[in-house]
Amino acid sequence: MTNVGNADRVVRFLIGIVLVAAVFVPQLAAYFDGWGNWKYVVTAVGAVLLITAIVRVCPAYSVLGINTGAKA
Repeated sequence: MTNVGNADRVVRFLIGIVLVAAVFVPQLAAYFDGWGNWKYVVTAVGAVLLITAIVRVCPAYSVLGINTGAKA
């Protein structure tokens, strides 16, 4: 049962890619130099967004009763 629609999926995927790559791209990593270990939290959030975009299931949406996908 999926609860992540196509538009939501694209947004999650794009933001996830940016957040994961931000720590590894030197130009973007400079923004996170003063963050300490919080930069790893940013990477983890990006990874969660990527995973939910790929599998099209968001556990938070399930708990809150949200469904951005097509009604079946």
